[in-house]
Amino acid sequence: MPTTTQATTQAPATTPATNTAPTRPGPPARPRPRALLVGTATAVTALLLLVAVGTLLHQPLLIPPLAASMALVAGAPDLPLSQPRSVVGGQLLSALTGFAVLAVAGPGLWGAAVAGGLALGVMMCARTPHSPAAATAVIVALQAPPFWSFLGLLAVASLVLVAVGLAGARAAGRTYPAYWI
Repeated sequence: MPTTTQATTQAPATTPATNTAPTRPGPPARPRPRALLVGTATAVTALLLLVAVGTLLHQPLLIPPLAASMALVAGAPDLPLSQPRSVVGGQLLSALTGFAVLAVAGPGLWGAAVAGGLALGVMMCARTPHSPAAATAVIVALQAPPFWSFLGLLAVASLVLVAVGLAGARAAGRTYPAYWI
């Protein structure tokens, strides 16, 4: 027999099976007490200010999507959804989308559903993502408010939210906005 040495191969060591599934993030960290208090106070102040200004103007300024907008501005000021460009631009573009659908379909649930969905696409194209604003398009398509007064009041309300958010961030020692335009 020839004397060739054959390399001995060892069987790979068996290791316990590892979980290869991606890990999912857990819940967000608890906010610091100061950030919690200032964020909450900022949101309450902004929404009360909308009610006060609306009362002076004899027009409702506080609509549900604006409360959701303020929750983002005060509670998650670093998100792209919370930036002034997205808050103001997203609200106004979504309202315009609602009015466009209203002009074509008239007021109603079917048109409101289309307006809410189209508003997302319009905001994405304009790089002004702001999810609460899709509800503004729905409100417009359902309620058929007067065009100019609704847009003007919505612009004022959105600017109030950004201004109060800016003041609240300063009080909390946070940076807001991350960017303006």
